Amino acid sequence: MIVEKKERPREEWVIVLDYLPHGYPFDPRPAHRKTAIAQAIGKDHFTLLELVPKKDVFLQPYEEVYIGTEKRDKIHHILGKLPFNKLTATARNELKFVIKDLVEKNEQRFVDFFNKAQPLSTRIHQIELLPGIGKKHMWEIIEARKEKPFESFEDIKKRVKLIPNPEEIIIKRILAELEGKEKHLLFVGV
Repeated sequence: MIVEKKERPREEWVIVLDYLPHGYPFDPRPAHRKTAIAQAIGKDHFTLLELVPKKDVFLQPYEEVYIGTEKRDKIHHILGKLPFNKLTATARNELKFVIKDLVEKNEQRFVDFFNKAQPLSTRIHQIELLPGIGKKHMWEIIEARKEKPFESFEDIKKRVKLIPNPEEIIIKRILAELEGKEKHLLFVGV
């Protein structure tokens, strides 16, 4: 039996959360051996990454940087995935704003989630994994989407009572997934 190895999703573009031109302050190496570090989040899969910029490149928070397989202008190499607890205070402060911006710019992707979410088992549905959504709200969403698929966050707000801000629900879920608080991943690394 041949088991196909599932290709992990790769980020092409990231948004810089923090840039440390002299590396981490707690790095015990001498100053001349330290490298600049950028902490960033992927635009497509919300992957937290640690990057080493090319020499003489200075990055700004919120800057979009290419890290795909083609020639990179600003990034020398990717150190790897970055655990949430290793984010700098600056990166943590910027994270919610960057995620909010990404959710707003990709609204249709998240509206499609409300339209296409499926049961995970006989007991739990993907929609129920969103913060503040229980069985009652889940059935209300499913019934409303049967009539007609949702077109926007505004449409969800109008047609589903007691869901005042679907955008905020998505942002909270993404943050919880990044913090490692969730067993099932809906948006991070998917």
